Amino acid sequence: EESPTSATPGALIMLQHAPVYTLGTASDEAFITEDIDKIKSSGSDIVRIERGGEVTYHGPGQLTAYPIINLKRDYIADIHWYMRALEEVVITALELAGIPNAYREDDVTGVWVEGKKVAAFGVKVRRWVCMHGLAVNVESSSIGTGTFERIVPCGLEGRSVGYINEFLANDRGLSVSEFSVFLKQAFEQVFSSKVVNMCADETTIV
Repeated sequence: EESPTSATPGALIMLQHAPVYTLGTASDEAFITEDIDKIKSSGSDIVRIERGGEVTYHGPGQLTAYPIINLKRDYIADIHWYMRALEEVVITALELAGIPNAYREDDVTGVWVEGKKVAAFGVKVRRWVCMHGLAVNVESSSIGTGTFERIVPCGLEGRSVGYINEFLANDRGLSVSEFSVFLKQAFEQVFSSKVVNMCADETTIV
């Protein structure tokens, strides 16, 4: 565990998960609307993890990013500030990708485009070191059959989930790998940092 005075650089891990539903520490299983055994038998895991927020889905076609940074040492010791900064990272990345109309909503964590939620957030902070992070739906497979329809995403009744490529003007769309480049650039801009590539799915923040 990193101490507040450690010189260890932060990290930004970006990846695509195998199909999995995650619940936060206080998530209500009532927001899982399909039989749990049926979900597991279909090949999707259900895991309770140490983060805030309600149940969500991760899987192929979605970019998940885990910043591991020391807020107190490097930024501001304020979780609300951090959550808004993560939202700004996604909004900036979407603008770089060609979607200038993404926005946040008051009193609801997330990033939205045309009324659909395209990014979800959930973090854990211990001694001001942040864990977990954000997920952005990029490709159509990220919200296809056997994904979000089995849950009430983030506990938000009656709200729709979207993905980046449905809002892009070009027919080809972006791959998760291509969008990760925009997310990296946006992270550097919002957090005034330099992200140095270490391997395919992990980068170091300096």
